[in-house]
This record gives sequence, C-alpha cells and structure tokens, in this order.
Amino acid sequence: MVRDRIPEIIRAAGGRPETRVADPAEHAARLRAKLVEEGGEYIASGDPEELADVLEVVHALAATHGISPAELDRRRSAKAAERGAFDKRLVLRLQQ
Repeated sequence: MVRDRIPEIIRAAGGRPETRVADPAEHAARLRAKLVEEGGEYIASGDPEELADVLEVVHALAATHGISPAELDRRRSAKAAERGAFDKRLVLRLQQ
C-alpha cells in the first residue's frame, strides 16, 4: 500500500513501478496494516511528521466505512465531550 502519487514520483525519477488496484477487502486490510506500520514509525522516531502519516491512514480507513474526515472529527469531539480527551495527562491506578 503506497500513497497515490508514489508511482508517479518513481516514474519521474526514471523507475518503472508496477501497480495494481486492491479490491475493497484487501484495501481495508492493507490500510489496517499500514496504520500499525505508521504508528510504529512514530513510536520509534517521536517525529511529529509521522503523525501526519498516521492521520492520512486513519482518514483512508474512515472512508472505507463511509465516514468523512469531518464526520470522524465530529465523532471524536462527541467522545471527548462524553469521556474526556487526554489533555490532563491522567494515569489511572485502580485499588485492588
């Protein structure tokens, strides 16, 4: 799974990329794997630029469910209003 313009960039550099279009089920599976990959890259590097890649994959996954970026943000906002966000840096320790 590569970004849409990668084959074009490879061709511009003199390469000959071979591509095919994934069916919807394969596309969703590859996007899930890509999310793990991109998340791992952020964890390993701590580079905020990697978060843009994570977000791009999240938006693509949302689209496989028919959810727009605006709708995804609405759902995120609703969940934050109901359960909170991660702004307070809270760590929970439950008493046994």
